Amino acid sequence: MRRAGACAVVVVAATLAAGCSAEKVVGQATATADSFAPSSDERDPSLRIRGVVVTEIAPGQQHVRPDQRVAYPSIPPVGGPHDAQWAACTGVVYAKALRTENAVHSLEHGAVWIAYDPAKVSAQDQAALSARVTDRQYTLMSPIPDMDHPISLQSWGHQLAVDSATDERIDQFIVALRENPYTTPEVGATCSSPLFDRTDPPPYDPAPPGPDAVPMTGAR
Repeated sequence: MRRAGACAVVVVAATLAAGCSAEKVVGQATATADSFAPSSDERDPSLRIRGVVVTEIAPGQQHVRPDQRVAYPSIPPVGGPHDAQWAACTGVVYAKALRTENAVHSLEHGAVWIAYDPAKVSAQDQAALSARVTDRQYTLMSPIPDMDHPISLQSWGHQLAVDSATDERIDQFIVALRENPYTTPEVGATCSSPLFDRTDPPPYDPAPPGPDAVPMTGAR
């Protein structure tokens, strides 16, 4: 993941300056994917997955206009202000890079977003990732060029970077966080988005956000 701004990733929980995200790398994957299903006894099983980065982001984040940018502290982002229109996340595999502000709204609805760097992921691995997403509610997949890692999975406040589509942690992450009622800010919100263009979606902008970008708030 390419990270922007002055916020640093830390290995233990910490409080950072106002407006930055406090993150922690947690967990150790030790079991099959099915054992990562959330329950009232274990609300966030992703904490057992090696390499998951957790960022606490308050629900009820600001909506931005279609022409506004958000100064996300990481690309791909895991939450924060977002476009009022969510990217369709009914198991959609996008051929083009998405505007991040639309994808973040999908995360708020409980989706898991698989992003990959097309220059670092083979066609075979792209097909393996696509098979995990196609027609699967509350999932979406799209390319993002120039990521630090080949593959990055996002849900609201959670992120996992992996190098291969065969990594068992991908399925564990999806089971743990897709439509997780304990980590999703808008439980029951739809992933259907009839007005969102799946073929030609709002494009990803690789340029750094300017001084008029909407800042991240409510993250710790």
